[in-house]
Amino acid sequence: MDVIDLNCDMGESFGAWKMGSDAEMLNIVSSANVACGFHGGDPLVMFETVSRAKENGVGIGAHPSFFDVWGFGRRQIQGENPQDIEKMVVYQIGALQAVARAVGHRVGHVKSHGTLANLAAVDRTTALAIGRAIAALDPELIYVVMAGTELERAARELNLRMAREIYADRAYDDSGNLLSRKLPGAVLHDPEEAAARVQAMVREGAIISTSGKRIPVAIDTICVHGDNPAAVAMAGLVRERLEQAGIAVRAMAGTVN
Repeated sequence: MDVIDLNCDMGESFGAWKMGSDAEMLNIVSSANVACGFHGGDPLVMFETVSRAKENGVGIGAHPSFFDVWGFGRRQIQGENPQDIEKMVVYQIGALQAVARAVGHRVGHVKSHGTLANLAAVDRTTALAIGRAIAALDPELIYVVMAGTELERAARELNLRMAREIYADRAYDDSGNLLSRKLPGAVLHDPEEAAARVQAMVREGAIISTSGKRIPVAIDTICVHGDNPAAVAMAGLVRERLEQAGIAVRAMAGTVN
């Protein structure tokens, strides 16, 4: 591996509520996952985020969520059927596409947020619903998927371009899924620890669980969550260590396989 993407969830502020250090992160990452109003973000924040990303040469993607501003998209919403999820994702991608067009940028990928992403990782119907929304709007959009999960299998089934993702600041269980945020150690805050884990996973081509289990996966992109207080230091160190290892950091290109 000689090229990889470094992405960050951003544009998650809402009205007077401020979240993350977007301006600083846009100097480090190569792709930005922009909130579309359902868990964070609003029209003004979306315009500002997309404009700054364009100025910095950073690729952008839609970051759709369950409709849960109060819970920041991290609460389980029962009873949502796949058809409704598909429509909600279409709505959110479309909103960002409109903003991007007005600014002169282009939406290149889609990455689901929070509980929607966690559900899609284990539930085939949800993963396919998100994929169908992507295909309906632009089949050239890259479907960002958690490596080795139902998300990856859905992208393959729908013949969509995909970027398989690992997280710098989240711990994994032995199934290859993210450790619940309710459990201790689920979120990493030490930049050194995160950078070392990323280096090991990229070098070995595997997710490394908290127990030390290796789960072989392809890795195309690495995420640092923008709401992590250590995000700027962590992203900077992750990028530095990757480049020291001879790996160039560039916006995701996606693959179909």
